[in-house]
Amino acid sequence: MDEQALLGLNPNADADFRQRALAYFEQLKISQDAWQVCAEALAQSIYSDDHIKFFCFQVLEHQVKFKYSELTEVQQQLIRETLITWLQAQMLNPQPEKTFIRNKAAQVFALLFVTEYLTKWPKFFFDILSVVDLNPRGVDMYLRILMAVDAELVDRDVVHTSEEARRNTLLKDTMREQCIPSLVESWYQILQNYQYSNSELTCQCLEVVGAYVSWIDLSLIANERFINMLLGHMSVEVLREEACDCLFEIVNKGMDPIDKTKLVESLCQVLQSAGLFSIDQEDDVDFLARFSKLVNGMGQALIASWTKLIKSGDMKSAQDALQAIEAKVSLMLQLLIHEDDDISSNIIGFCYDYLHILKQLSALSDQQKTNVEAIMLAVMKKLTYDEEYNFENEGEDEAMFVEYRKQLKLLLDRLAQVSPELLLASVRRVFNTTLQNWQTTRFMEVEVAIRLLYMLAEALPVSHGAHFSGDVTKATALQDMMRTLVTSGVSAYQHTSVTLEFFETVVRYEKFFAVEPQHIPAVLMAFLDHRGLRHSSPKVRSRTAYLFSRFVKSLNKQMNPFIEDVLNRIQDLLELSPPENGYQALLSSDDQLFIYETAGVLIVNSEYSAERKQALMRNLLTPLMEKFKVLLEKLMMAQDEDRQMALADCLNHAVGFASRTSKAFSNKQTVKQCGCSEVYLDCLQTFLPALSCPLQKEVLRSGVRTFLHRMIICLEEEVLPFIPSASEHMLKDCEAKDLQEFIPLINQITAKFKTQVSPFLQQMFMPLLHAIFEVLLLPAEDNDQSAALEKQMLRRSYFAFLQTVTGSGMSEVIANQGAENVERVLFTVIQGAVDYPDPISQKTCFIILSKLVELWGGKDGPVGFADFVYKHIVPACFLAPLKQTFDLADAQTVLALSECAVTLKTIHLKRGPECIQYLQQEYLPSLQVAPEIIQEFCQALQQPDAKVFKNYLKVFFQRAKP
Repeated sequence: MDEQALLGLNPNADADFRQRALAYFEQLKISQDAWQVCAEALAQSIYSDDHIKFFCFQVLEHQVKFKYSELTEVQQQLIRETLITWLQAQMLNPQPEKTFIRNKAAQVFALLFVTEYLTKWPKFFFDILSVVDLNPRGVDMYLRILMAVDAELVDRDVVHTSEEARRNTLLKDTMREQCIPSLVESWYQILQNYQYSNSELTCQCLEVVGAYVSWIDLSLIANERFINMLLGHMSVEVLREEACDCLFEIVNKGMDPIDKTKLVESLCQVLQSAGLFSIDQEDDVDFLARFSKLVNGMGQALIASWTKLIKSGDMKSAQDALQAIEAKVSLMLQLLIHEDDDISSNIIGFCYDYLHILKQLSALSDQQKTNVEAIMLAVMKKLTYDEEYNFENEGEDEAMFVEYRKQLKLLLDRLAQVSPELLLASVRRVFNTTLQNWQTTRFMEVEVAIRLLYMLAEALPVSHGAHFSGDVTKATALQDMMRTLVTSGVSAYQHTSVTLEFFETVVRYEKFFAVEPQHIPAVLMAFLDHRGLRHSSPKVRSRTAYLFSRFVKSLNKQMNPFIEDVLNRIQDLLELSPPENGYQALLSSDDQLFIYETAGVLIVNSEYSAERKQALMRNLLTPLMEKFKVLLEKLMMAQDEDRQMALADCLNHAVGFASRTSKAFSNKQTVKQCGCSEVYLDCLQTFLPALSCPLQKEVLRSGVRTFLHRMIICLEEEVLPFIPSASEHMLKDCEAKDLQEFIPLINQITAKFKTQVSPFLQQMFMPLLHAIFEVLLLPAEDNDQSAALEKQMLRRSYFAFLQTVTGSGMSEVIANQGAENVERVLFTVIQGAVDYPDPISQKTCFIILSKLVELWGGKDGPVGFADFVYKHIVPACFLAPLKQTFDLADAQTVLALSECAVTLKTIHLKRGPECIQYLQQEYLPSLQVAPEIIQEFCQALQQPDAKVFKNYLKVFFQRAKP
């Protein structure tokens, strides 16, 4: 072996050596006999370095996995002998091998097992057992091999091919027949031998039993001697966690419902008599988490049995199962309420399923009602944050608690389905008690009281948030709680979690303020002062900005009396943060977007006159325009790249804010009706010069483009005079991405204004196409995937543009470009339909072709087009689907084929019998299609129902492709 290269296997070796070792590994993998050198090194223990031993196993692993069939019988025998020799050596070595080497060796054994067990090595396990006997190091390897075999055969995380799945089923069946009873016996011997002297081996063996129990005959394990031993382990501290998991796997095994009920009940009796149900006496939380999982498994197993028995109509046995379930509820509750969230979380499945049973019963007993109430109280208690929760810097523990809270929410929703009245009454009680004394109550209790009110909205759902009408009891209860929330002063509580919960709840129940509008001013003040938008925590300010915009939008009818006051109070929050060092604005630019939108909504939805609205909108947008001009001048002068970027960002924010205010307009309240057209036209005039700025082009263009999109929607034809010069600037020295983003703008204008923009389109059609072709023809490196993807996206955009032009009834835009250009455009569409394996573009191209045939394909169409139809469009409809890359099993491709069918139908519609004659006598015979198939094809094409032909075409090409 190359000793120099092997030095690079050490993790501390320098990069060159490591590189060399990797290259050597690749070299050995391809080499014919390198594996033999490695096998010898392992069998004769030539190397003492762990990394080299691991490396040798890797080479062997590669040989067994990928090249085993190439070996001769003798060579295959050598690999088997090498592994057995290595295994024998393990028991004599003064020191055991490192764990990572033992695991890798076990993987190689497992790979060999999968390859050889059914043919050459049926005694695989017996050979290993005869070598290891009860030697602790040998047993360790045997158990690792068993786990590796299980991973190969049943690991749910590994995706197996259907061939591998079949092979694995055959392997398991053969093992069940030939060796499983002996393996189970060996496990029993190992457990019996080592349970008091070697906890590590015992735990390993329990893990093996747990893994195999899912696919072997359960009676081999679920019998007196095994279960008694496992139960014995439940009271041995170092073994009980693994024993718990092992029992869980036994309980989880699919079996007859009556037998399962008996099995679970007998287990429970023994566990209870061993004192394991006394949760309060146990302080080992790791064990309790496993135990909770076991109880959860037992509970869910009983519930699954109950469900099956009810379905089969065996009411007597179902009743027994239900009794067994009820008997576990007090234990479940102890685990659910446990202060450790992992223990509690592990039992939620049982709890949820139990409530599902209660939901199906016609009436609840007193005990069941008590259980429901106990679950409810437990959920309320467990929803509470603990002291350690870090609100300012949320890490992994916090994320886990948030997930746990989601599980509890599901329980609460399920409780609401079982007993909505009880849930409402319980929440009301907790809420009122807490809010009466909120000043002296800990934050987590105040937060959870408000949180429960918030959660009721989803637990007791209504349509369109109409919580305050309909069911009187519920409406009154919610109205009372909301009144308490907004009048109690709790919004001033000094903790971010309470503050946020207050605002979230106010917004969720915004319909309350339609019923009691007198509370609106107080809530607006909370939003606007130090409790909300001016809070000391950036997190609160940010969330409040969003919630404030939702609040104002939902209550726009009630906002009129407060508009000017609110606009004055948010004035300072609208300021564009200058890109100067150290300036710390209260809100981020993303948060400011919501404030601008809110300001827009207040103005547009007000009851003011159009003049007043215009004046307010001008006040809102003029500072942005003035700042924009100053910043653009500064950018033109800026030398430093960072400074340029900061200024460009700031300019972009200004445009974004102006854009966002326009979201307030609607069909009922248009820009024109509100008298605001002039203000937005001024904005356009201010922002467009940024398009000709040579610096930071991408950022600036993107912002102005978005603004133009908005203005096309809001300003209607008043925007048209600005489009030509804007387009001219955007087409100057642009790249694939620029074009890709510019084309949707042109599509939007074309689709909206149609013939109004025809002259403009005719003028810019070829310049736009030249820009596109120039980018598409740029040479790119073969392996530059991002460049290839950008070109594909640009090609799609180009075809989408042609589709918009033809689909908006403006084919004259293309027709008036001169014969040579028209031909060039048509050929790009044919090319798009046939040559590029992109079904999305192909579909668009066929849509364009069928549209053009519909417009120009008749007797009075442009000169030469009929010729083009037969020479190019008809062949495209056959050449595209016949390509190997045209995958008829792919959904997008089927859509492309569907449009191809439409194209052929349209040609037939416009050209009539002449088209059939051409297909029958010229085109299809040239493809060597059999006469009877030609006949069949032409008949299908002439069917009046287009769907019949679409279905036929798919079958036609499926038959035609090899």
